[in-house]
Amino acid sequence: MSKWICAKALLLSGLLLMGSTAMADAVPVELQKTDSGWQLLRGGEPYLIRGAGGDGSLQQLAAAGGNSVRTWGGDVGTLLDDAHALGLTVTVGIWLGHERHGFDYDDQAQVTAQLEQAREMVLKYKDHPALLLWGIGNEAEGFGDGDNPVIWNAVNDVAAMVKELDPNHPTMTVTAFAHGGRIEFLHHKSPAIDIHGVNAYGGAQVVPEFLRDGGATKPFVLTEFGPMGPWEMPKTEWGAPYEQTSDEKANFYRESYTKGIIQAPGTALGSYAFLWGHKMESTETWFGMFLEDGARTAAVDVMTELWSGDPPADLAPTVERLVIDGNAQVDPGAEVQVHTGAADPERGSLDVRWVLRPESGDYATGGDFRPNLPAIEGAILEGRGDGARLRMPEEPGPYRLFFYAYDAAGNAATANVPLLVKGKPRMRLPVSVYEDSFEDMPWVPSGWMGSTDALTLDGENTEEVHAGHASIKMRYEGPFNWVGVAWQHPANNWGDQEGGFDLDGAGELEFWARGEYGGEKISFGVGLLEEDRAHPDSGIVKVEGVELTREWQRYSVPLQKLDLSSIKTGFFLSLAGRSTPVTVYLDSIRYIR
Repeated sequence: MSKWICAKALLLSGLLLMGSTAMADAVPVELQKTDSGWQLLRGGEPYLIRGAGGDGSLQQLAAAGGNSVRTWGGDVGTLLDDAHALGLTVTVGIWLGHERHGFDYDDQAQVTAQLEQAREMVLKYKDHPALLLWGIGNEAEGFGDGDNPVIWNAVNDVAAMVKELDPNHPTMTVTAFAHGGRIEFLHHKSPAIDIHGVNAYGGAQVVPEFLRDGGATKPFVLTEFGPMGPWEMPKTEWGAPYEQTSDEKANFYRESYTKGIIQAPGTALGSYAFLWGHKMESTETWFGMFLEDGARTAAVDVMTELWSGDPPADLAPTVERLVIDGNAQVDPGAEVQVHTGAADPERGSLDVRWVLRPESGDYATGGDFRPNLPAIEGAILEGRGDGARLRMPEEPGPYRLFFYAYDAAGNAATANVPLLVKGKPRMRLPVSVYEDSFEDMPWVPSGWMGSTDALTLDGENTEEVHAGHASIKMRYEGPFNWVGVAWQHPANNWGDQEGGFDLDGAGELEFWARGEYGGEKISFGVGLLEEDRAHPDSGIVKVEGVELTREWQRYSVPLQKLDLSSIKTGFFLSLAGRSTPVTVYLDSIRYIR
């Protein structure tokens, strides 16, 4: 009886859930072209997208006057339901592979699998009333000229499939700005794509004229905009970009929205501000409209005013740039003085915080996840609202000093400045080759070798995990022979490209491995590219014929006598086939001292 009651309860709860989401009618969205240009209609009414992208609070977004949120890919979970409950819409992103992550658009099997994954996503969400648009890919064309016809054919094929399954929601593909071949391929050679999504930061204000002058024929959405990117800012002598203060960023949001959207009626369908939430990218304050502790910055104030017509009742503090007394390049252990100014528009008191952190040194575009860097304890000798006194570390290398000013209402202002301790810096270790995912790692497992037709490689396996929440599952189903994978930088680098990392100071590469049954034989090492290549690995070392057990075991590659100045092949592993399939698991691959 108890089992029947539980089953009935589950059935009823499932029906209720279906009634609130899956069984609700989709709200039709369409593009309409009039004498004055393009406009988006939702439920027959004009709809200007006042959106943001990120994982911040939807309640705060709705309260600020926003009406939409954007995702980049993956399962959206309860986002559609949560957004619908607040009257928000969602542009659902369908992630398409990037070649820099190892995706090969010349591999028909990969392309077909990607198409089928997109199909499943469309069938799952197409009838949800919160769905606004389909975002098919985000910068999948890459960061060069973006004119690879093989990639664009695959993108258009996904868009065509989406339109066939769901005629109620337009398709949009997002590109990294609009230069190179992007306008030609998206507007003139991709008939299944309805809308051009443009990610632009420093260039956001000129997107409308750039598209017009380039011969664009379709409307656009500014799918990411915000502060000047690190690739667009002036740099120090040692290559660290200067970051705008939170005040300067807020002004840039305003100018970008005004010139890129408000002054472009007929072509601009709206925008998604970046980033509604917090994210470590270049620095921990660069792109987030909120701080990690949830504090709101002036960018939220500006977008609230632009979306709703009224600024918030309590504004974020203002802040001046940080000014160093003397040279920003100092000796190890030197004392440094810095000056600034901060104020509360409501004339309240401010709490301030100063933090010195190592410089990330990673300013690449693409949005890959980066971990927050730790504060250096004891560095701040004295911190005030108008300045600070600090002692620099003994360890040579680049650093960045951060200033935070908080008001009583939970708003904050930020500013920072790069600093350099003179001397030859050492690589900060450990350096991961694999931790929980192939994404966002320095090297890419793009170098497949041997009988690769019988190889599968899963970087998000949860069946057998040594640490974290995922491991690598490597399975070879071919009879005998062998198969291998090389982790390369950049992707698919067999010595014909520059790249690699200086790992000077690393004493060994360690990883954990186990076999499915025990007895599986592997070989592994660091470096594969020999001197006959245009761009070889600076060092090569290999460990052969290791037999795995069924239990997780630690393995290592000694590096003490190896030249580590340019390691393009960060790790490789091969396994020997036998009469039955061979499965091995790998985890926590990293360089240590």
